Amino acid sequence: MRQELKSLPKTLADDVARNLVMVARLLDTEPEEAYQFSRVALRLASRVAAVREAAGFASYMTQRYSEALTEFRAARRMTGRADLWPVMADCERGLGRPERALAMAGEPEVKQLDKAGQVEMRLVSAGARSDMEQFDAAVVTLQSPELASSAVHPWTARLRYAYGEALIAAGRGDEARDWFAKAAEADTDGTTNAAERLAEIDGVEFVDALDPEMAEEESEQADAPAKKRGGEASDDRVIFEDEEDVEEYYDEDDLEIDEEFDGVVPARATEAKHEAKDEAKADAEAKGDARS
Repeated sequence: MRQELKSLPKTLADDVARNLVMVARLLDTEPEEAYQFSRVALRLASRVAAVREAAGFASYMTQRYSEALTEFRAARRMTGRADLWPVMADCERGLGRPERALAMAGEPEVKQLDKAGQVEMRLVSAGARSDMEQFDAAVVTLQSPELASSAVHPWTARLRYAYGEALIAAGRGDEARDWFAKAAEADTDGTTNAAERLAEIDGVEFVDALDPEMAEEESEQADAPAKKRGGEASDDRVIFEDEEDVEEYYDEDDLEIDEEFDGVVPARATEAKHEAKDEAKADAEAKGDARS
């Protein structure tokens, strides 16, 4: 890229270079901002292949597939390289033309790709098959020596993950778990969500302990056993709600309170106790009057 920029006046080359650096820095995290920087670079140096390629990737990452395809074609004409062929085919998929992507997979340019490019072309072809609901064909497309190899390459995790997804789409979910596990094992950089897909299949649910809403919900669930419906007690103690319960629980003479009771005496039992005291007092007074 630096070599290509030497064709420009130095001041202009520096300005273009700064914009291209920002495209590279922001492409994965802030693709819209990266796109804006790429448009500036494109306006300054549209005849530089590296600029057209960078603008193509920025458009691709923001799903502007028509613009991306235009820029990639321009870059390819300028350089004569075939390394952009898979991403160009994927742009055709993005434009709703999977049959064109499949046609590109059979072109001579594919033979000019290195191993990583050929794997990428397989991924695009399988995706195009899935777009056309040819799910079994997508599975077959991904079956290759690269998939069967135990060696780990930069594209290994993505290839295994795509194969697992293709198996699920083809109704072979029982086979997919092993491939998601293999993808997660190879995915040391987190380029796929293979670990999450594996957990989903196994029925494992991840909870964010820092999420305040989840923390509040867990707190409510923890308190639920202690708050039973209808105002009932949280332990084995009995709270009497009608007169029959009171009469069954208390003796009519001494009204002894059960040791496990919480100390709250029902109203009728208290009144009965007061009435018994009043009767005893009245009897005592009557006896005193009789003696006198």
